[in-house]
Amino acid sequence: MTAYVIAEIDVTNPEGYKPYTQLVPASIALYGGRFLVRGGAAEVLEGDWPQLRRVILEFPSMEAARAWWDSPEYAKPKELRRANSKGRLVLLEGFDG
Repeated sequence: MTAYVIAEIDVTNPEGYKPYTQLVPASIALYGGRFLVRGGAAEVLEGDWPQLRRVILEFPSMEAARAWWDSPEYAKPKELRRANSKGRLVLLEGFDG
């Protein structure tokens, strides 16, 4: 079943974060993932939403997403992201119905 990683990121050091944005796509692709949303414009339709960077990744399964998260290919980018931003990430099982 398809799985999604949803991230809300507050970039605290844009220059330090830049290498992360260059390294992470290859690690995602290795595990069958792809970007559905990568930053971009957002329009609030209801409620209060902070102005954060939002990313949605799609993976073929929860196992593939977890394998990417725990992978050696993502270890260095993950360190860069954590050092240069604050964020919340969640892994969600999709609905194939």
